[in-house]
Amino acid sequence: MGEIRRLPEGELAIMQIIWDKGSAVSRADIESAMDEKSRLMPSTILTQLSRLTEKGFLSLEKHGRTNLFTPLVTREEYLASQGKSFFRELCSGRVDLFAAALTHSGISKEELSQLRKMLDMDREE
Repeated sequence: MGEIRRLPEGELAIMQIIWDKGSAVSRADIESAMDEKSRLMPSTILTQLSRLTEKGFLSLEKHGRTNLFTPLVTREEYLASQGKSFFRELCSGRVDLFAAALTHSGISKEELSQLRKMLDMDREE
């Protein structure tokens, strides 16, 4: 997998809804999944969906008068790419800066413990 470009906030919000749905979705599905504070006009949602399709994040399939959008990039692929970018660009590839960012991000002790277990498991493999 190559580097995946960072999405603007609005497009990422739509991708989050699509990833949460777990299957092909229509514009109406996305609109109904948005909460009142973040509700967008249908034309804005369509514009965002067109951009995501052009960028290769979504595929478009027509079913009669309805367009269905399916993710081509998984949430895990996106997170892995953005994590690498964060580590490389903002932390200069330094583990100490990365760890400091994590520990000062509001992550709980339980989440840190879970991370520690994941790192230990990875080391054992």
